[in-house]
Amino acid sequence: MVKILIIAPNWIGDAVMTEPLISQLKKNNPNSQIDVLATPWVASIMKAIPAVDQIITADFQHGVLQWNERKALAKQLANGAYTHAYVLPNSFKSALIPWLAKIPRRIGYQGEMRWGLINEALNNPSRSHRPPMSSHYYALSGQTSSEVPQPHLSLPKAMIDQSQQTLQNIQAHQELYVLCPGAEYGPAKQWPIEHFGNLAKQLIQTKQNSLVLILGSKKEFSIGSDIANISNHPDRVINWCGQTSLEDAMAAISNATAVISNDSGLMHIAAAFRRPQVAIFGSSDPRHTPPLSKLASIHWLHLECSPCFKRTCPLGHLKCLVDIEVKDVLNSVNQLNQ
Repeated sequence: MVKILIIAPNWIGDAVMTEPLISQLKKNNPNSQIDVLATPWVASIMKAIPAVDQIITADFQHGVLQWNERKALAKQLANGAYTHAYVLPNSFKSALIPWLAKIPRRIGYQGEMRWGLINEALNNPSRSHRPPMSSHYYALSGQTSSEVPQPHLSLPKAMIDQSQQTLQNIQAHQELYVLCPGAEYGPAKQWPIEHFGNLAKQLIQTKQNSLVLILGSKKEFSIGSDIANISNHPDRVINWCGQTSLEDAMAAISNATAVISNDSGLMHIAAAFRRPQVAIFGSSDPRHTPPLSKLASIHWLHLECSPCFKRTCPLGHLKCLVDIEVKDVLNSVNQLNQ
């Protein structure tokens, strides 16, 4: 029997991009078992991929080898008799566990100092010719595709219906607009709070019977509060940043009339649930990490200084985001719903 272990990426957006690979591996071997080793926050994404059979969570510290912990986990996994391991992160540490577990076929990209740890290695593309992450991971399946594979996530209908009812109980509405103002990487990927606040205000003013929901992490709670305050509609602009699990946020997104976000993990989740969306890019590059959906509209000014891929603006003006106007984003939202 083919037993596959996937070493998942640590970023939510990257985890979404693994779905085409995992689903293709199941198609290649319909009777296989596919298990995923993931951090607790990425595990929520893996639960929404039907081809995944089991999720093994491990919360290793960033930047720390933790040799004894990895060795102990590898010893447990060795009992699983895995035949294949797909190592998706490029790091040395991520390749250690399958090697220590003596999984015979260890597939991945060459990465950093992984000679021997990965015994079926693909060459990493150059930084100047990087494919979309979905294609990058999908290539590990051994299949080729002329089109970029589009990830698809799914949740139980009961969870989606419960989310819809919860929001209706808060405020009866016919349309739900989800704002995702955060970006884990840093402020050079975040559209200004004032812009999000004014967008929320205009959405409420121009769309009767609508509700605006703000989603994000606990550290983005203050951002969500500021946006709600700027909107002047506290009864119809609800701040759920840090107030829900990722599964609950996913269920809310799956009910959205439209999602407006920065380049973030929630952007990729919205695309994978096929929701109409507007994605706002600053320091990053939508040619490499676009929302993979035909229902997505992208705003990117592509200034001379972008993409710089910096966490904070090295020039101090953040024009790549500040100069994206609220009226243009609102216009895109209106066009999505026509």
